[in-house]
Parts: sequence; structure tokens; C-alpha cells
Amino acid sequence: MKRILGGKAVTATIATFVILALVFVVVQCAPLFTTDFTTNKTNVMLHGTYSVDRGAWKSVDPTTKINEHFHELTVRGKLDETAAAFEILAISSKNIWFTLKSADGEFEYNNRRSAPDIPEENFLPENRMLQTPGYGVTDINTESFPEKVLLGEEDMILEVEYPYALATQSFSDCFSVVSCRYDGLYNQLFFKSLPTVLLFVLVCFFGLFFFPVSGFILGKINYKYLYFGLLCFFWGLYMIMQSLGDFLNLWISDVTLCLFAVKSVSYLFVTAIFLYLKSTLQKPASRVTANCTIIVFFLTAVTAAVLQLTSTVDLTASEPNMFLGIAVGTVMMIVLLCMEIRGNRNAMVFLISWIPLLLSLALDVIDQYIHLPGSHFFNYGLAITMVYQIIRLILDLRTQYKETIRYQQMQKELYEAKVRVMVSQIQPHFMYNALSSIAMMCTLNPETAQEATVTFADYLRGNMDSLKQTAPVPFETELEHLKKYLFIEKLRFADLLNIEYDIQTTDFMLPLLSVQPLVENAVKHGVGMEEDGGTVKISTRETDSAYEVIVEDDGVGFDVNEKKDDGRSHIGMENTKKRLHDMCGGEVVITSEVGKGTVAKVIIPKERTIKE
Repeated sequence: MKRILGGKAVTATIATFVILALVFVVVQCAPLFTTDFTTNKTNVMLHGTYSVDRGAWKSVDPTTKINEHFHELTVRGKLDETAAAFEILAISSKNIWFTLKSADGEFEYNNRRSAPDIPEENFLPENRMLQTPGYGVTDINTESFPEKVLLGEEDMILEVEYPYALATQSFSDCFSVVSCRYDGLYNQLFFKSLPTVLLFVLVCFFGLFFFPVSGFILGKINYKYLYFGLLCFFWGLYMIMQSLGDFLNLWISDVTLCLFAVKSVSYLFVTAIFLYLKSTLQKPASRVTANCTIIVFFLTAVTAAVLQLTSTVDLTASEPNMFLGIAVGTVMMIVLLCMEIRGNRNAMVFLISWIPLLLSLALDVIDQYIHLPGSHFFNYGLAITMVYQIIRLILDLRTQYKETIRYQQMQKELYEAKVRVMVSQIQPHFMYNALSSIAMMCTLNPETAQEATVTFADYLRGNMDSLKQTAPVPFETELEHLKKYLFIEKLRFADLLNIEYDIQTTDFMLPLLSVQPLVENAVKHGVGMEEDGGTVKISTRETDSAYEVIVEDDGVGFDVNEKKDDGRSHIGMENTKKRLHDMCGGEVVITSEVGKGTVAKVIIPKERTIKE
């Protein structure tokens, strides 16, 4: 069963990677097909100059993003001719206030919620935070612009304010414009963001199901795979929110809730990273320390979320504290991992695999001060680290699966070998007793001995293959063996041996030759020791919880509490007990009284695990 599941898991893994590869190709090629639907997405729709924090004026390059961090940024210039040719300017803003106005003051638009042109009913009073810009999408109809602006005869002024103390965003990250027709913004969403969203939806699905299920297939709950599945899920969700950040306000009217959704997912993602790192720690003290670190960070994130939901402090204003918490948690995890490295090559390799992510974090921090070329180092470092972790864990799963299959195969072979040894011990034991009985009859009655020999030969010829059976058999098969054996013994003892049957049920299974040793003892050491002989009775019955086979004799009996060194081999009985226990969870209960006889009861529970 596990081999089948494992094969399916490998096939599913390959199929998933093929699908992810195809979607990645679509993501890269999708922008080639957007020209017919909308213009290029730009960071600013003005051609002119800009000033950061009232500094020197610089030229606006339409082909280059403005990656400078700021508190105040002003752009002055002519409206782009391409923008003027479309009906809508769709402005996406994140954590900023902006004002767009004509130089002569004839036209002015801003995204502050106190502005008269923003309907009050668009904002939920219980959620809105008037001092929080949030994540918003603003549609401005170009028909509302003065004619001089549309003709490029008069300048437009864009004033942008980042109202938070710590400038963590560049202008290109928090402001963008799409010049489009009335459905252009959704076309932009579909062709530019949806392929990426689809890719990471598959990543979420991959993390949510593949790694946890793979751990279960191996026969146990493996928290490392469980936490990595959680990490993959929140990585995908984090990237989806990053891709949809420009469009959330299309569906969520309250811009502060858009902010809450994006930031909350980010902090849950960081928590998932810490949980996964903790799952790789081995030392108890390290795990306790990691748990405390994770709990403190998570409670800090929950506190920040509650403060926003209660309209006290928004999550962007809480970012410095959260950044500090992430930094402290990261340093703590690195220290704990370093403590695990001593003599542990796997821990060292694991720690090295996180260097791309740590390096990208360091570059993002440096970028806050010296403005490095490029942006989003964190996303690139994260992608490299996550892809490596996925490959490493899949290879680890493959190795563990092979070891599990190999171990199960060895256990099966070992068990079958043990059963073969036990059966091989029982077969000579039975044959020895049968031949001894026939030998005794050769003196007493040669003709009967001849008949018994033929019967015994037929028994061996018809049942030699079944003696090699290592799995439980129906009770009817065992009963046939008993009847043939007792036929031979009856010929030997004649009237001194009476046999009775009370078979009430046969609808159960038991190991082959598991009742015969009990019958042999009843005949040879029970009634066979009595001068006047006796009776052996074989019964079966069904109870609520078990099936029972009862072998009774009215022979000499014995003291079950007294251990005697009688010189006889008890291999057959010991093997019978062990096979009953191992193959069907059964047991043998023997009661006896000196001078009155013996009762041997085989109990086979209905709820049992049969080893195959």
C-alpha cells in the first residue's frame, strides 16, 4: 500500500514541478500580449523634473524607476501624451498621500479622505483611520483635466508625502500609474499580475498538501515537513499579496483593511520561517529558546494587528518595532543554529543554505541609506533559498521513503523466515509422532498399520504444500488436518480413545497446525496416560469479542504451576503460542487439575492485525 502511495507521491511531485515550470513560462511571456489592452504601467505620468525632500531638482526618465526613499517628493512637468490619449488614469498608492494639480490651480485632486470629491459612504466608520493612507486605487477621468494640460501647454504638479517617521519605501514601490480605458486596470491585473498569482497559488497548494501528506505516508507526523509545508503556503500567500497590493482596493473599499491584509500576511510568513527553523533544532534548550522567541514575536505581531483594528496605530507605523522583532528573532535563530553545528554537518549545510536570504535582507537594509541599483533584493534571495529548501526536502523525502521501503521489506523477510523456521520445527515433530504411532501398530496389527501407512502417505502427499503456508488459514483447513491425525491415533488407541466434536463456528482464521499440538498433548499426555483411556473433545464457539477453539481431555491432568524437567521437547507448543500471538494476536490458556483432565483454549480476538 505504501509503495503505491509513494509512487503516486513521486508522480505528483514531478507533475507539480512541470506545472510550475509551465506557469513560470506564462508569467514571463504574459507581458508580451498586453499592448493591445493598455498602455505601459509607469511610476509617474509627467515628463519633467522631480525633487526629493526639497532637494536638488533632477530629470524624470520615463524608462527608469525612481528608487529613492523620501518623506516628500514633488514632480513637475507635462502630462504624458500617451496618458492624455486614454480616458482613465488609474493611480495605485501605498502608504502615501498625494496631490495632483495643474500649475495654475484650476485643477486639483488628492487622495485624502477629507477631500470633498471622495464619497464619505465609501469608508466604514468603524475601520477607517483618517491619518492612514493605506493601500488605495484612484481613478481620475482625463476629461476633468484642463484643456491646456491635455494639450501639453501647461505643467502639472504631483506632490507626494510619506507620513511615517522611518522612510522604508522608495517612490517606485508606493506609486504607479496605469493609463487605460475603462476596463484597462482589470486587463493590467489579468495580464501582469494574474500569472504570478496563479504560480504562487500552486506554491500554496504544494506546501499545504505535499509535504504534510508526504510525512504521513512515511508513517508518522514529521513536524519538519509540516512546518515547511506551512512555510511554503505563507510564502505563496506573501507573494500573492505583493502582486495584488496595487489592486486590493478594487475589492476592499477600506484602504486601511488593504494595508492590514498585506502586512498581516507578511508577519505570518516570518512566523512560519521561525517555526521551520525551530523544527530543525535538536537540543532541548535550543528548542525551548526558539519557542520563546517565536511566541514573543507572534504576540508582538498580534498586538500590532489589534492596534490597527481598533483604529489606534496602523501597521505601517508599527513597522520599526516589527523590524526590530524580526532582526532579534533572526539573530537568535542564527545563534541557535550555530550552536547545533558542532559535529553536525547537516546543520552546517542547512545554515549555509539560508545565506542568500540573509544577504538579501542585508542589501535591503543598506538600500535604505545608500540607494543601491535595483530593488526587491529580499524577494530574489527568498526565492533562491526556498527553491533550495524544496529540492533538499524532496531529496530527503525520497531517501527516507526508500529507507522505509527497505526496512519494511527486511521486516517482512525476517518475519517470513521466522515463520518458516517455526513451521519446519513443527513438521518433523508431527511426522515423528505419526510415524511412531504407525510403528507401534506394526506390532499390534500389521494390516491396520498398512492401512494407516497408506492414509498417512495420502495425508503427506495432499498437504505437504500447505505445511509451507506462512499466513493464517481458515479453521476448516486446520480441522481437516486434525481429523486425519486423529484417524491415525484412533487406529492406535482403538477403544481407549474417544473423539468428540462440537463445532459451532468455522468462520475465522488461525495459523496452520496451531491446534494440532494441543490435540497431540491431549492424546499422548492426557488420555494416553490413563489405563482406561479417555475422551478428547474439540469445540469451537464465538463470543462478542473473540473466536475460541477448546481442546478438552479427561486424562491424568497436571499442576500448571509446577515446572517439571521431564526431558520432553516443548518446541511445538512454544512455537504455537508465538505464531498465534504474532500472526493474529491470539493466545493459549491452559487449565488443568491432577486426576481430572486438561482444558486448552485458543482465543483469537476479532479485532486483530494479521501480518502478511
